[in-house]
Amino acid sequence: MLTLATVVEALTGQSFAFLDQVVTDGAIDSRLAIPGALFVALPGERADGHDYLAQAFERGAVAALIERDVTGPWTVLDLRAPLTEEQARACRAPVCLRVPASLPALQAVAAAWRARLTGLRVIGITGSVGKSSTKELAGEVLEGRFRTLRNPGNLNNEIGLPLSMLRLTETHERAVLEMGFYVPGEIALLCAIARPQVGLVTNISPVHLERAGSMQAIVAGKGELVESLPAAPDGVAILNADDELVMSMAARTQARVLTYGLTPSADLWASDDQGLGLEGIRFILHHGREAFHVHVPLLGRHSVHTALRAAAVALTEGMPWDAILDGLQNTQSQLRLVAVQGPRGALLLDDTYNAAPSSVIAALNLLAELDGRRIAVLGDMLELGEFEERGHRMVGARVAQVASELVTVGERARWIADEAARSGLGAARINAVTDSAAATELLRGRIGEGDIVLIKGSRGMHMDAIIAGLEEAA
Repeated sequence: MLTLATVVEALTGQSFAFLDQVVTDGAIDSRLAIPGALFVALPGERADGHDYLAQAFERGAVAALIERDVTGPWTVLDLRAPLTEEQARACRAPVCLRVPASLPALQAVAAAWRARLTGLRVIGITGSVGKSSTKELAGEVLEGRFRTLRNPGNLNNEIGLPLSMLRLTETHERAVLEMGFYVPGEIALLCAIARPQVGLVTNISPVHLERAGSMQAIVAGKGELVESLPAAPDGVAILNADDELVMSMAARTQARVLTYGLTPSADLWASDDQGLGLEGIRFILHHGREAFHVHVPLLGRHSVHTALRAAAVALTEGMPWDAILDGLQNTQSQLRLVAVQGPRGALLLDDTYNAAPSSVIAALNLLAELDGRRIAVLGDMLELGEFEERGHRMVGARVAQVASELVTVGERARWIADEAARSGLGAARINAVTDSAAATELLRGRIGEGDIVLIKGSRGMHMDAIIAGLEEAA
């Protein structure tokens, strides 16, 4: 099990087996510390974790990684120099472990712990959109046969992923880890920590283009996942056959390549896909000479790809088809797009987690499957870089084909409104507001029985506040 001795050895190379205090979890927020946690004190622009050591220890943290000197009634071990056995034996929890820098120390501990888990197989998932839904569904299907860990929420970066890995125990057989990309080298770092044997890439689109700089940089950055995989047969790269940029990564890996998509040339492919509105999706799943009729309770035809990815992961991990199909068709995963009740009987499609042109168009395609007055409430899509105006206008053109009414939130979303008007949606059916509060106020008095309201935008636009406000009025 992960103990204080494991942590100290990871950071110093010294072994003190008598430091047998169990470490159960990791936390950078003192409010989230649980008994047995390793608290990581990170300096920040708004708050410094070093100021919250007392709170973390009060909640049960047994140790803290610190990078500056602190005062308090705690044992402090300075790991910047070799420890004597006397110093180590004097250690009593809670203890502060003084290191040169807290974040690299956390990453080193997570990497060392992963290296000890020789019976664990790790599935890494990256891509522009669909990472979280794929992680959740693949993890749930795997749980039908294996004890499986998934990184919670969006803990998919250089801080969140190593924190998630501290939750692993020797009893875990699989870990499904979402890996986010913002800058070159980030996924390579995550892979060095997690050591994935399987890497899955969902798709490539101009999400975070502003930070990445170019589409080429996005492809290169996400391709770091498949480059990190071990050679076949141990390593498997699962690639989207419907995305040319993803398929270009096949030449960059020594792993076996397994493809999925809507084309018969893929190893795992779907045909006859049909959206059933709020009843989910139906399709025929093909693998070699085998074909299975599948009904999955996920919303939107784009979810066919999510189901294919989960099936590909489970197939790679040796699960039989009866278990795979059972996991897909009986999923309880609460994925990103969910339906909730709004005021006076209106139905709200809550897809407020984030937004990119491809995911907004996918959500609009679901809206098109539903009967009623279709209202699209769409906020700015952020970090699109040079693709910014074009991406918003692409969405606007699709809105005109689908929606009865449009409400846009934010300055960039005015491009959606403009393009929807140019594409035939009458000006009387379009409202542009500046923020989520104004959108909530507008919608409260306008929606009711028979209305289907899709709400989506980038996280920075606080579209979830619209859902909260309308649920209160329900």
